[in-house]
Amino acid sequence: MSESLTPSIHYVSDKRLREIIEAWLIALKSERRMSPKTVSSYGYDLASFLTFLNEHTEKVPTLPMLLGLTVKDFRAFLSAQNRKQMQHSSMARKMSCLRNFFRWLAKNDYGKNAAIRAVHSPKSARSIPKPLDETDALKTIQTANELYDTPWLGLRDTALFALLYGSGLRLGEALAMNIKDIPTGDTMMITGKGNKQRVVPVLPFVKDLLQNYLDAYPGDKNPEAPLFIGKGKKRLNPGVVQRQIRRLRILLNLPETATPHALRHSFATHLLSAGGDLRTIQELLGHSSLSTTQRYTEVDSEKLGKIYNAAHPRAKRKPL
Repeated sequence: MSESLTPSIHYVSDKRLREIIEAWLIALKSERRMSPKTVSSYGYDLASFLTFLNEHTEKVPTLPMLLGLTVKDFRAFLSAQNRKQMQHSSMARKMSCLRNFFRWLAKNDYGKNAAIRAVHSPKSARSIPKPLDETDALKTIQTANELYDTPWLGLRDTALFALLYGSGLRLGEALAMNIKDIPTGDTMMITGKGNKQRVVPVLPFVKDLLQNYLDAYPGDKNPEAPLFIGKGKKRLNPGVVQRQIRRLRILLNLPETATPHALRHSFATHLLSAGGDLRTIQELLGHSSLSTTQRYTEVDSEKLGKIYNAAHPRAKRKPL
C-alpha cells in the first residue's frame, strides 16, 4: 500500500478496512480528480463515522460490520450529529461521503449495503448568492491598489479582482492560472471543478489590467510560472486574497458578504439583470446543474421587490 493520502487522520478500524479506505481515497484523487482538500474532507467525514461506530457498538469497525449496518444504525449516526447541533449542510455532506464510499465498495466487489439508500439526508435551507451591486463591485477593483505601497502588488490584486468579476472565475481557478494562460483574445479556456473545461469571456478592461500587471510582474516570466504570485514569488495563497477583501470591506464600507466569491456572484447576477440567458450563464459559470444557476433568479426577484417597495407609488400607501 502506498503512503497515506491523509496521514493526519486517525481511522478507527482494523488493518484490512484501513487498506480499503486508502484505496478509496486514491480512487477519489486519480479517478474522480478530486483536489487534496476535498479528499481530506471525505477522509475526515468517514473517520467521524467510524469513531461513532466504535463508540456506538464498542467494537473496532471492520468491513463485515459496515456491510451489516442497518437503517437504524445510519439514523443513529445522524441523530448523534444532530445532538452536536451540527448544521444540516454538514450532516448532508457526511451522508454524501458515506454513500460515495459504499457505492465504491459495491463497484469494486467488496460487498453491498442497501440500507444506506433508505436513509435521507436532512434538507438544508437553500442559500441565495449575495452579490455586490455594480458600483461596489467596480469600487472593489478600482481601490485594490490603494492597499499597497508596492505598485506591482496593487496591480496584481486589481487584475485578479477584475478577472473574478469580469469573467466569473472561482478564486481557485484564477490562482491556478500560469503566465501562458493570459488571454490574447476575447475568450479564454478555464479548467474548473472536476477537471471540466469551459470558455469564458474576457472584457477589454480585464485584458488591459492583466497586461498592466504582467508588465510589472517581478518574477521570471516563464510561460509555466504562476500568474498570480505573492511577495515570495510563489503562487498566491487564497488566504492573502481573502484578507485583502476584508481590508477593502472596512475601507469601502462594504457588507460582510463581500468576499472574493461575491465577485463571481456579481458577474452572474449582473448578467442576468441585463437579460442574460440562464443556460448561457450556467455554461459561463461551469455549473453542472441548472438548478444551481437558478439561484440567481431569486436574487434578481429579491432586488426587483426592493425596487418596487421603494419606488412604486402604491407600495407605501394603504390598500384601497
